[in-house]
Order: sequence, then structure tokens, then C-alpha cells
Amino acid sequence: MSNITNEVLALAQQLWDYHHRNDTLVKSDCILALGSHDLRVAERTAELYLAGWAPLIIMSGGLGNFTMSWTEREADRFAAVALKMGVPANHILIENKSTNTGENILFTQKLLDDLGLHLQSFIVVQKPYMERRSYATFKKQWPGKDIIVTSPQISFEDYHSQEIPMDRVINIMVGDLQRIKIYPDKGFHIYQEIPLPVWQAYQRLVALGFDKHLIKE
Repeated sequence: MSNITNEVLALAQQLWDYHHRNDTLVKSDCILALGSHDLRVAERTAELYLAGWAPLIIMSGGLGNFTMSWTEREADRFAAVALKMGVPANHILIENKSTNTGENILFTQKLLDDLGLHLQSFIVVQKPYMERRSYATFKKQWPGKDIIVTSPQISFEDYHSQEIPMDRVINIMVGDLQRIKIYPDKGFHIYQEIPLPVWQAYQRLVALGFDKHLIKE
């Protein structure tokens, strides 16, 4: 944590704010939780269901970069959280083979097709710093659907934990911003503008060594 200076925190806050879409919730056909190492995403999903925002939950996620050591797949662990919070089992669908955001969406499509379910509107629940990238991926992979994105309601300064330390959060945010920039050309995302101050904050964080989640272009 010695590299987490006030400058780093201020730069990271800019990325955190950009990654949020701040969508307004509307009642939808389904709540789609994108699996990860952060069980607060499952809690947010259950809260939305219990508040009546949608009648169905889909938990999507197998094992990914940060969960390979888990003995239980992300979607199954997410479902267990929702069940414990009072969501009925017959209102939860599970897709537990996907390993990234694109597969979350594609495998969910197949699950719904196999079940003969034709849903139009989705509330996608993701980690706070992955709202924008999830939206961009969903719009590319499943155009024509109505989507809003939300995440656990928590501030940047309060998000990190013993399991997800601050330096990892910042490294992941930096890597996700890089992906927002380069993935449209690869066909993975729709294009989204990155304001110059946000890109400059990204460049400064990379220069300061927060490059652990970058991919080679």
C-alpha cells in the first residue's frame, strides 16, 4: 500500500467516476448478475429483486482471472448469496460456464434460447468500476435489448477490502479503461468517448506502475 499516495487516489477517483454510468433504475424483465470475485454484486442483485425491480435473476459466471482458486463457480456462489437473502430458488437461473464478460452475455443468450424465454429488458449488475465496460460489451454482443447497468452502492474510498486491496482495484480500473479504448477496434465493445482528463489520469497511473492488468496491444 506504500504506493497509494494522495495523488494516486485522486487520479484513481477520476477513473472510478468515469467507469460509473449512473443509470436510473427501471422495472425490467430480468436482473443479470455478471459473476466475479466480489460477492457484493450478488447482494446488490438480490436487493434489486426483493425490491421488485424484476421478477427473474440470472447469475452468470464460471471461473475467471481472479476466481480460479475457488472451488465453487461464481454463478453458484452468487446464487447461494441470493438464496440466503430470501430470493426463491425458482426465480434464479444459473449460467456457470462463462469466463469473461463477453461469454457472460453470449452464454446467457443461449440459456434463454434453450428455455424459450424471450426477454427484452435487463438490469445488469456488475462491479462498480466495470459498469461502463459491461454496458459497451452488452450493446455490442446483444444489440436491440434494453439495458441499464448498476453496481453495489459504495464509494471508491470504501470499496477496497482485505480480499480486494486498493492497489488491485486501481490496477483493474486502469486495465479496464485500456480495454474501453482498444476493444471497439477488436469488435468486443461499442465505442465510448473517454474525456481527455480521464485519459491523462490513466496515463499517469500507468507511469506510476499501475500496469498489472494491462494487455499488450
